[in-house]
Amino acid sequence: MAYRTLALAALSLPLLSLAAAPAQADPARFERFTYQGQEPGARAPRAGEYRNPILSGYYPDPSVTRVGDDYYLVNSSFAHYPGLPIFKSKDLVNWTQIGNAIDRPEQLDFNGRRISEAVFAPDISFHGGIFYIVNTCVECKGNFVITAKDPAGPWSNPIWLPFEGIDPSIYWEGDKAYIVNNRAPDEPPRYSGHRAIWIQEYDWRAGKMVGPSTQLINGGVDISKKPVWIEGPHIFQKGGYYYLTAAEGGTSVNHSQVVLRSKDLRGPYIPYANNPILTQRDLDPKRPNFIGSAGHATLVETQNGDWWATFLAVRPYADDYYNIGRETFLLPVTWKDGWPIILPKGEAIPHIVKAPRLPARPKPALPTSGNFAYTDEFNGNSLSMQWIGIRTPHQPFYRLVGGALELDSGAAIGDLNGVPGFVGRRQQHENATISTTLRYTPIKDGDRAGLAAVQSDRSNIFFGLTRIAGKPVVALYTRDAADADTLVASAPIAVTGPVTLTIRATGGTLAFDYGVKGAKKTLKAGLDATLLSTRKAGGFVGTVVGPYHYTPAD
Repeated sequence: MAYRTLALAALSLPLLSLAAAPAQADPARFERFTYQGQEPGARAPRAGEYRNPILSGYYPDPSVTRVGDDYYLVNSSFAHYPGLPIFKSKDLVNWTQIGNAIDRPEQLDFNGRRISEAVFAPDISFHGGIFYIVNTCVECKGNFVITAKDPAGPWSNPIWLPFEGIDPSIYWEGDKAYIVNNRAPDEPPRYSGHRAIWIQEYDWRAGKMVGPSTQLINGGVDISKKPVWIEGPHIFQKGGYYYLTAAEGGTSVNHSQVVLRSKDLRGPYIPYANNPILTQRDLDPKRPNFIGSAGHATLVETQNGDWWATFLAVRPYADDYYNIGRETFLLPVTWKDGWPIILPKGEAIPHIVKAPRLPARPKPALPTSGNFAYTDEFNGNSLSMQWIGIRTPHQPFYRLVGGALELDSGAAIGDLNGVPGFVGRRQQHENATISTTLRYTPIKDGDRAGLAAVQSDRSNIFFGLTRIAGKPVVALYTRDAADADTLVASAPIAVTGPVTLTIRATGGTLAFDYGVKGAKKTLKAGLDATLLSTRKAGGFVGTVVGPYHYTPAD
C-alpha cells in the first residue's frame, strides 16, 4: 500500500453486528441473490492455458506459499469483515476459498476505521506444522502475527509487534525467522514517498522481536532518482544468494516490482541492472483491454523447480477508471544470469497464458476467473465465506430463515463508528448483472432496504425501497465522494409483495431495474459509474454489492 494515502482521512459471518443501532423495525427479507459476470475482449483459454486474472475482482496484494503439492494464498481485505480470505490450489490456476483468517470480533476491532484502512498486505508462510500470517492493521495497533494449524482456521488472536511501518513478511532460515517490512528511513526523509526496507529477527517461540534492526534498502533501487513507496518486500534464497523483491512506485499507474540480491541476509543488496522485473507503466494506456498498475508480487517455486509469481494489477474500462478493484494475476518467472524476470520490459501482461507444469484441475464449484454466475438461495445455516460486511461486528444482525436472509437495521453507510446492516459480495467483472428479491415495508420517511454498491464510506449507491413524503417508492441514491446522498430517481410503488431489484453494470455505466408481479421497469439507465472507481473514490478496495437495511433513529 502506498504510504501517502495513509495520511488521509469464516466460513460464515457468525457475529455481524450493529454498533449503536436504533430500535429495530421489522427486518428486511431478501429471498435470493444472483450474480452473472462476463469478461470483455480476450478469447477463452484452450486446454493447457489459463486466463488472467486468476482471482477476479477485489483480491489485492496476493501472498502465496507452497506446502508439499498444495498452494495457499491470502489477500488484503482492509476494514471488511470477515477478513484476510484464504485460498487453496493444486495448480496455481484454480483456487477455492477455504476460510477467512479474521473471523472473530476479538481478533481485530475495525471500529472507527474507513473501509480502506485496517488490514493491509498480508504474508502467509509455513514452518514446523504451523501456518503464519504477518500483517499490518493500519490505524488499529499496527503490525501483528497470527497462526493456525489448519489454514482454513481457526487462526489465533494477534501477537502485536513493536515496529513501525507496513507490509511485513517472514523469511524462514532453518529454525530462525526474520521479518522484513517497509519502515521510515534511518535519516530525515529526503522527499515525499521516501521509505525504506528493514529486517529484524522474530523469536517465533516467544512471539517477540529480538536483536538489531537493519536497514536493507534506503528509498528504493536508486535513491538518486527519488524512488517512492518501496513496500511489500519478500526475501527468498536461491543459488547462494538472498533475493529481495519489493514493489516500487506506488500502487497506481507507476507501480512496479524490483529485485535486489546479496550474499548475506543483512546485505548489502545489489539491484538488478534491468529493474523493474515487472511493470506496465511504460506502455500505451490507450491499448485495448489493457492490464495496468502491476506489482506487489510474491515468487513461489513449484515442486517441479519452476518459478511463478502472483501479483496485483487492474483492468480499467477506460483510461484509469476501474470499479472492481485490484485483482490477483499469475505469470511464470524466467531466470537470466542469476536474476528472476516476471515480464520483460515493454511487454503487456497477457490475458491468456500457458498453464504451469502441474496436474490439471477442473474449475472449482465457484469459479474465480473468466465468465461465471452463481445464485445464493440463503438456504443454509450460515452465509458462505464470500460474504463480507463493513467493520468488526459485536452482535448479530442477520438470520437465515426459511430460505431468506433477514437483515436488521444497522448504522448508516458512512458512519465510521457503526456497523451498517449490510452484507455484500465483490463485483468481479466490469460487465455484471446483480439481482435480489426483497420483501420490505418502509414505515417512515428515511427507512430503506435494498441493494447497496459500496466502494467507500463516501462513494456508494443505494437502490431499493424507501419512503419519501409519506409514500413508498423505489429510489436510487448516489454518494459521490460526499457525506450525503443525492436522490437520482424515484417512482411510486406498492409494497404488498416481493420486489425484484437488479443492477446492470456495463463498464462505466449502470442501469437499475425493478420488477413487481412479473412486470419489469427501468428506474434509471446510463448512470455514470465512475463514482465507484478507485480513481474518483480513492482507497484500495473494489466495489462490494449486496443487501442493505437502514432505519434512522426517531
